[in-house]
Amino acid sequence: MTDTDQRQSGLSFRDLTASVPDGPGTRVLLDHVNLDVAAGEVVVVTGPSGSGKSTLLALAGLLRRPAEGDILIDGIATASLSERRRTALRRDHIGIIYQSANLLPSLTAREQLELVGHIDRQRRGESRARADQLLADLGLTGRADQLPGQLSGGERQRVGIARALMADPSVLLADEPTASLDPSLAADVSALITDEAHRRGLATVIVTHDDAPLGHADRHLHLAGGVLTTVETVAS
Repeated sequence: MTDTDQRQSGLSFRDLTASVPDGPGTRVLLDHVNLDVAAGEVVVVTGPSGSGKSTLLALAGLLRRPAEGDILIDGIATASLSERRRTALRRDHIGIIYQSANLLPSLTAREQLELVGHIDRQRRGESRARADQLLADLGLTGRADQLPGQLSGGERQRVGIARALMADPSVLLADEPTASLDPSLAADVSALITDEAHRRGLATVIVTHDDAPLGHADRHLHLAGGVLTTVETVAS
């Protein structure tokens, strides 16, 4: 399999099972869940609080292991990999957008991205050029030297999106990316995430309580009782 073929594989869940302690027993959050997210596809997952949406995203991001089943990232099965290999796979293949951007307060917008480039072992000149290009792509050229405290909420979230794209991932995961934004900004950020996912061919999963991302999704899935069901598929 070539690198290009692997990149087209996207993200897959295979019989994924996860549970949490619940009194004397356990509560099943994911009950043999199967899902394929193709390159360039945006899937939005909704569900009630405690339904397992965050667990689903943590498993997809290789931040925890499933009780049963497997996760494939670009065709690579991950359940039996060592922690070192999982960390490398997460670094090289997965970008994560957080609810409140989670920017480091002492770093400028450009430096937030350059830090990812350093971790990804990019050369300094290459890292700066890529950071500046991503900031330009997301309409932040004039804000590159600003600290998070000098940016608006929407600008901070756009920096967070740029940071998630910095290592050129093939899988993009977003955890409530519009929850802290007003409706207008939420719609703009949702459209931006979807546009970037489509343009860059990223297999994308967004978990949310917010309606904003639904208007831009290729598929809307609902998680409840450990079962993931299709609510709506948007024709291309």
